[in-house]
Amino acid sequence: MLTYLFVIALLAMVATKLWLASRQIRHVASHRAAVPERFAQTISLESHQRAADYTIARTRLTMVEIVVGAVLLVVLTLFGLLQWLNIAITSWLGHGFAAQLGLIAAVAIITSLVDLPFDYYRQFVVETRFGFNRMTPKLFALDLVKTVALGVALGLPLVAAVLWLMGRAGALWWLWAWVLWVGFNSLVLVLYPTVIAPLFNKFVPLDDMTLRRRIEALMARCGFAAKGLFVMDGSRRSAHGNAYFTGFGAAKRIVFFDTLLARLSGDEIEAVLAHELGHFKRKHVLKRLVVTFLISLALLALLGWLVEHAWFYTQLGVMPSLAGGNDALALILFFLVLPVFVFFVSPLGSLTSRKHEFEADAFAAGQTRAEDLVSALVKLYQDNASTLTPDPLYTAFYYSHPPASQRIDRLLAHA
Repeated sequence: MLTYLFVIALLAMVATKLWLASRQIRHVASHRAAVPERFAQTISLESHQRAADYTIARTRLTMVEIVVGAVLLVVLTLFGLLQWLNIAITSWLGHGFAAQLGLIAAVAIITSLVDLPFDYYRQFVVETRFGFNRMTPKLFALDLVKTVALGVALGLPLVAAVLWLMGRAGALWWLWAWVLWVGFNSLVLVLYPTVIAPLFNKFVPLDDMTLRRRIEALMARCGFAAKGLFVMDGSRRSAHGNAYFTGFGAAKRIVFFDTLLARLSGDEIEAVLAHELGHFKRKHVLKRLVVTFLISLALLALLGWLVEHAWFYTQLGVMPSLAGGNDALALILFFLVLPVFVFFVSPLGSLTSRKHEFEADAFAAGQTRAEDLVSALVKLYQDNASTLTPDPLYTAFYYSHPPASQRIDRLLAHA
């Protein structure tokens, strides 16, 4: 039964993703010839068409990724690649702990190698074609090495600990694994600003004293305490701009991309930051963390039940070993097939995210001028080549931020 459910869900997911992507391409292309009336005075036809072409190019690449990802999933499961890997690794390393770690590493390497050409093409073909790429092949390779090293340094101990719990902590191993997962994510939130992020980018204190005073006054009004204001060398890799706050507890810091500071006025920067602080003030980050942790608890409980049933393995193309050591197989199968079954509830997450963006905009409009945030957003849409005319259904499934027209209409209502 699980085999049929998996195949049906996979076909439905792939068909829906491709259908949504084709809708997005057709909708954006059909509105390419004219700038929407609301933006006619601020965005040129050339910029509008560039954004349309950029969106279409990225979406077409995504369609290829969808098909390749689905094929890889079927090959790993129903076509027996995971089973073959398991037999090969256990025949070499036995059925112990090392074999389980080796199996997880092998699957991670395979999936990463499949993703790598898409990452490279996106960066050096699509992003370059539209003038966004500033990364060199050497930097791309260096980032890749750092990412792998970081994954090994952080991910390997986590996976090893989970496997140990699965084998030693009894029927409630999943509860202890969840406690470990919560602790691990909390630690990463603390370490990210000062340890992880600097591995990839340079962060220097904001030296514009006029802007610094304005931002500090805004933070004081919002009741936000941060360890510092920093500028990140985003231009080293991309022409895209952004601002964010990161960290947890006393480790919070505010970060501006250098590309953002070069493009926006002081009033606009303050408005963008007020939006980011709105997420903090409305406790969006905390709410998302709580929801994420609760969902992960439910999923680990489900996995704790599934690992006890042989059909979970056999109906997904794998024969569990009678000698034991199947915990890695269970983890791999679960996290491979999980996205297939949760895809159709993913719009709920997107809907919640868009709701939070509206709330953060409303907060920003109360702390700064709504017109300044509108002006900043228009510049960011233009600079980032964000389409002004996305397909509504595609937006409902995927967009974490509201479409430009909806967002600006709401903001102007606060003006």
